[in-house]
Amino acid sequence: MPSKRTLNAKNLKALGAERLAALLIELTSGDVEAKRRLRLELAGAESPSALAGEVRKRLGAIGRSRSFVDWHRIRKLAKDLDTQRRTITEQIAKADAGEALELMWRFMALASPVFERCDDSNGVVSDVFHTACSDLGDIARTAAPDPAALADRAFEALRQSHYGQFDDLIQILAPALGAKGLERLKQRVLELSETPVRRPADKDRIRIGISSSGPIYEDELAERARQRIVREALMDIADIQEDVDAFIGQIDEDIRKAPGVAADIASRLLAAGRAGEALQALDAAVHPNLPGLVWPVFDWEDARIEVLEALERPDEAQAVRWRCFERSLSIAHLRAYLKKLPDFEDMEAEEKALDYARSFRSRLGALWFLVSWPALDRASALVLAHANDLDGNAYDLLVPAANALAERYPLAATLVLRAMIDFALTESRSSRYRHAARHLLECASLSPAIEDFGPHETHDDYVERLKAEHGRKRSFWDRVG
Repeated sequence: MPSKRTLNAKNLKALGAERLAALLIELTSGDVEAKRRLRLELAGAESPSALAGEVRKRLGAIGRSRSFVDWHRIRKLAKDLDTQRRTITEQIAKADAGEALELMWRFMALASPVFERCDDSNGVVSDVFHTACSDLGDIARTAAPDPAALADRAFEALRQSHYGQFDDLIQILAPALGAKGLERLKQRVLELSETPVRRPADKDRIRIGISSSGPIYEDELAERARQRIVREALMDIADIQEDVDAFIGQIDEDIRKAPGVAADIASRLLAAGRAGEALQALDAAVHPNLPGLVWPVFDWEDARIEVLEALERPDEAQAVRWRCFERSLSIAHLRAYLKKLPDFEDMEAEEKALDYARSFRSRLGALWFLVSWPALDRASALVLAHANDLDGNAYDLLVPAANALAERYPLAATLVLRAMIDFALTESRSSRYRHAARHLLECASLSPAIEDFGPHETHDDYVERLKAEHGRKRSFWDRVG
């Protein structure tokens, strides 16, 4: 039976309202955040309008504040903001969606002044505002404001998105905007596209920085921001309206030739049933011509596969999948390739792929592929043949490889662990000594299962060599001990 002293709602309820109220007053003495939360609860108990007034008052206080918030106080600010956000979405919106929508716009208007006075390098405040922006869509659907008015509000918000707080606003508000509101927003953006920022006389221009190409002026940055807002907004609207040509029209000819951009264009053309044009867009892409660059641009390759399949050219699509595998040992592309083959042919192709992986240009890449496939017998053979070539710095790959090999192939697992130990000690990476010590203990536990070390040192011989070469590194040996 649970103790009556256990801290849970049932036991606390037994104390009675009067005692709990006294405790809350005592516990929140000097705690501004806790008192603020209690005032919200009291306002909520009074009426939805009282709660809205309390939130409005707090948002105003945050907006008026000018004190800088450094990294160690940023979470407190983020918590305060999120409390206001949740109060709007979880309480006020249920009672009065229109009031909640207005409050959420006020909340989002805090983004720029808040970011200007805080160190949000860890992104906790950004997360709150991105969540709030998403909340706007849900509240707007319930409130059902006039589409034209909502479009105008969205347009002004886009122009104030200096910190990316409204990056996804158009997609978020699209259901509430509807066709009428979306068209209104499009017209406002088109008007902005025809209204460049005025360039002052040279003597009046404000220089705010300098680059390798010369001074940077305030009006130049404002003009670039205007162009960016127009381009991104029209692309988002085109996507929602499924207007592929309008989307493509916002992209410069040269930029369309970038493989990733070409893939975006091709996917939209394909969705519109224009597979032939999609292939042309992919063919027009210019790939980086850098020495030794063989890694696939997966977005481009995957788009090409989809287009070729749509054009009923499956052999060419298969060839692309195989080339992706050959260049990167991509498991996803190999599995897709094998899935398309007839029965029995897939088994032969799999053997061919596993043989190819053994001779891949990157030993670590080959090991990771063989462990992940999995083909542990081949992974073990690779380690035994090339133990001296393993990069002990790649612990993110070697640790899971050692874990996978340990049960059935203890010698291979040991050699992988030794690669990480040797790297840490040879390079004097003291921050890794505790991991290296753990790896050495793991080697000791694997040693009895190894019947024949072959050309490799036994565990005892390996430890003796480590002591001879790195005996002075006491912080390592103390951890081993």
